[in-house]
Amino acid sequence: MVFAGRRKSIALYIALGAGLISVILLLYIGWVLLDWRHGVLLFLGVLLVAVVIAGVVLNTIFLVREIRRNEQHDAFINAVTHELKTPVASIRLYLETLQTRPVEEAKRREFYRIMLEDSGRLLSTIEQVLQTGRLGASGRKANLTRIDVNALVEACVDRARILHGAPPEALEYHPGEAVSTLGDLEEVGAAVSNLIDNAIKYSGGRVAVTVETAKVDDKFVSVRVRDAGPGIPKAELKQVFKRFYRIPGPLASRIKGTGLGLYIVRSVARHHGGRAWAESEGPGRGSTFVMQLPIRL
Repeated sequence: MVFAGRRKSIALYIALGAGLISVILLLYIGWVLLDWRHGVLLFLGVLLVAVVIAGVVLNTIFLVREIRRNEQHDAFINAVTHELKTPVASIRLYLETLQTRPVEEAKRREFYRIMLEDSGRLLSTIEQVLQTGRLGASGRKANLTRIDVNALVEACVDRARILHGAPPEALEYHPGEAVSTLGDLEEVGAAVSNLIDNAIKYSGGRVAVTVETAKVDDKFVSVRVRDAGPGIPKAELKQVFKRFYRIPGPLASRIKGTGLGLYIVRSVARHHGGRAWAESEGPGRGSTFVMQLPIRL
């Protein structure tokens, strides 16, 4: 209901801006036809109309952006609330069960496994929020160290296999030539993990993710994560790296998240002198996410 109301507000502001511009243009045309002899007044009138039109357009753009930003913030708060509340409630339920009644050993082990998964999910959400805060802090200093890119990516792949229960054939890793970069190990590791986790989450029922590293022009090392998921429309390829942004549609409502993972990836890449981007041939044709970092020997 809130989103629908805000969409109506966007449409209202756009219609209002277009209506004001139309009225001004009609008045201007009529004024020119009736008073074309006064050159100075005509020049001033043109200037005034241009300023008014620019003001109306800018005002409308800012209003629309503000409404969209508020929608994204609301979506983020709802997502984080869900991502925090759901695992806590689950862990509490299993702990209460273990405390109040006898549970056979097999069931007890199953409860422990589920609680560990939920605690991992909870920790991942907290880490994403904290990482976003650190990346946005002004004057922050990175803890620079030499990073073996292949070793780091392999560790992230192994972590993802354990976390998501993915067999080797579902999550493949193809390392390239051994290279190193200079960076914050924790930040770069978080970025690579976010790329892999994102690809697995959006793969749907059949996980088929490939992770590759490669040297690019002897200047950069790229980490490519390719999935066989639903793909991304061309218009959304740049949008997905914005903070809190999630691709609209039924898939976003089924797959829970904070909308921070890819924002962290892009921020880390830029902070280390690299870049990140997405590639996709369209819906239903999978996606490839690339993070590129400078090579430091």
